[in-house]
Amino acid sequence: MPKLKTHSGAAKRFSKTGTGKIKRGHTKTRHILTSKAPKTKRKLGKSELVSDGDYAKVARMIPYA
Repeated sequence: MPKLKTHSGAAKRFSKTGTGKIKRGHTKTRHILTSKAPKTKRKLGKSELVSDGDYAKVARMIPYA
């Protein structure tokens, strides 16, 4: 089998945990933060796991992560 190519955009956005789950960041944290509540900004700063529906697609994009 030939080697698989990693999707370079996905590699910058996702990473695997020790147990094999995939972590992601939140959107809406780059600008226009003055109109967002402090609680919202705190929540958006933390990472989250990729949902079950998107897991297979993301895992295919980062085969060696």
